[in-house]
Amino acid sequence: MTTNFGANREASFGRATSVPGVTFDAGLRQYMLGIYNNMAIGLGITGVVAAVAGNSPAFLSAMMNVNDVGKAGLSGLGWLVTLAPLAFVFLMSMGAGRMSAATLRLVFFAFSAIMGLSLFSVFAAYTNESIARTFFITAGTFGAVSLYGYTTKRDLTGMGHFMLMGLFGIIIASIVGIFFQSSALQFAISVLGVVIFTGLTAWDTQRAKEMYAANAGLEANSKLAIMSALSLYMNFINMFLYLLRFFGQQRSE
Repeated sequence: MTTNFGANREASFGRATSVPGVTFDAGLRQYMLGIYNNMAIGLGITGVVAAVAGNSPAFLSAMMNVNDVGKAGLSGLGWLVTLAPLAFVFLMSMGAGRMSAATLRLVFFAFSAIMGLSLFSVFAAYTNESIARTFFITAGTFGAVSLYGYTTKRDLTGMGHFMLMGLFGIIIASIVGIFFQSSALQFAISVLGVVIFTGLTAWDTQRAKEMYAANAGLEANSKLAIMSALSLYMNFINMFLYLLRFFGQQRSE
């Protein structure tokens, strides 16, 4: 669910301008801080909305249908809520160049709320303790990997492209898993999912830093910060969901 917005950022927002090194370093720190702040606010919104939705019997009833044999499935509204985040990602990716930074930020926060609604099943299925535990494991992993992506001198482009290929692979494998239930396949998908989104986190962090270098001094940096926050946010959410398969405890257990 990552975006490929970075390839078009320079074309969309303008080219680089030179600035003194000291100003550039201060601007870069402010830019990266903006990315993490936007991401943190987005995650906070998602967590609160998901917790409220997942613990609301009325909301769960609206999202789920129970068939004649007692098997639960998503209702029409449930499918709409589940797929709605994809529309927001498309809107942000395609419309960022035409939106103001303030509008783009509001859309990102609205997306975070919709994502929270779509994750209602997490709080409905897993205990709060295991969710919190998995969140802190994810946060620690994400922080360490993002720091590596920011500080490393190694070009991570090749690894990033490889991880994107792996992402398409697990999407296909997940679709196959719907029709051919296999615990071994699900375990492999979960392991690969953690590895892939860990790698993408390092790459997206490095790309965010490099995008600032290509657009220093331009107002577009505020938009780039929001789009980079979106990419890192999606990496965090997906990493969390895959780790939850290992560390999550079902409420029925």
